[in-house]
Amino acid sequence: MQVLVTGGTGYIASHTALSLLEAGHGVVLYDNLSNSRADVADRVEEISGKRAPFVEGDIRDIDKLLDTIKAHQCDAVMHFAGLKAVGESVERPLAYFDNNVGGSIVLLEAMLESGIHTLVFSSSATVYGEPQYLPLDEAHPTNAVNPYGRTKLHIEEMLFDLCAGNPDFRAVCLRYFNPAGAHPSGLIGENPGGIPNNLMPYVAQTAAGLREAVQVFGSDYPTPDGTGVRDYIHIQDLAAGHTAALAWVEHSPGWHAINLGTGRGHSVLEAIAAFGRACGKTIPHNLAPRRAGDVASCYANADKAAQLLGWKAEFDFATMCASAWKWQQQLASHS
Repeated sequence: MQVLVTGGTGYIASHTALSLLEAGHGVVLYDNLSNSRADVADRVEEISGKRAPFVEGDIRDIDKLLDTIKAHQCDAVMHFAGLKAVGESVERPLAYFDNNVGGSIVLLEAMLESGIHTLVFSSSATVYGEPQYLPLDEAHPTNAVNPYGRTKLHIEEMLFDLCAGNPDFRAVCLRYFNPAGAHPSGLIGENPGGIPNNLMPYVAQTAAGLREAVQVFGSDYPTPDGTGVRDYIHIQDLAAGHTAALAWVEHSPGWHAINLGTGRGHSVLEAIAAFGRACGKTIPHNLAPRRAGDVASCYANADKAAQLLGWKAEFDFATMCASAWKWQQQLASHS
């Protein structure tokens, strides 16, 4: 297939583009570079030996989308483009709804106008909100508790309605947990602009001496060591899940929601200790008060992905830490 990958030079999308190329698909990377760099396309080519064309464009620009789809004869879309910081979404909710929801409407209009009916959507476990039970399965009620999560849920609901009204349309919403790690080559990985919102890049930057200490938000949760527990999934596993979902949804019309996670939780202190072992350093950290909106524990039931997609996570937490450290060192050598 010829796949348009929106947000294509971002962290998750770039690893998925590699997975798609390795599976024999054609890939077009489409990104406005608001939180990524164009040279990611060169790195993808260096790893894969295949060139994925890069188009700089915004998903709210329907003319650019239509031109790109036509020029590259795309017949499926993987949709990653979106703003993704929970804290920022609380401060700037309208920007999040404009970019994430508004942009998705424009993208879907361009797809329909171009006769494309296959979409894999980058959703999130944030759509579940405060867990009512664990592990979280797809039947768990959705109740997003912040604007970022609500934009993901709105898009899921739009896709549900679109599939209901258009029997030819097929969409799979991949609800994933906490992506971590980097490609084993050390050539691509997570490189957030500004202060990282996610734990792992913050820990990596602290290990590299770029930050003084990791702030551990909340040490009095009802968890084994009092710190928050999350399900971390290796970026390679996550990318493979997208490729498997694309192959599966081609023969599965309608709307589908599928979790991608390991089914195992790691606490913040566990994560810091594991990263310390990977880099051979003690990583300084400070205990701080809880952050509003954070939950104590969150991890996946990924049985549906195993049953439908034939997918399960393969890489362990130590591998995630080692690959993230290799990437962080590569970043330092090029800065």
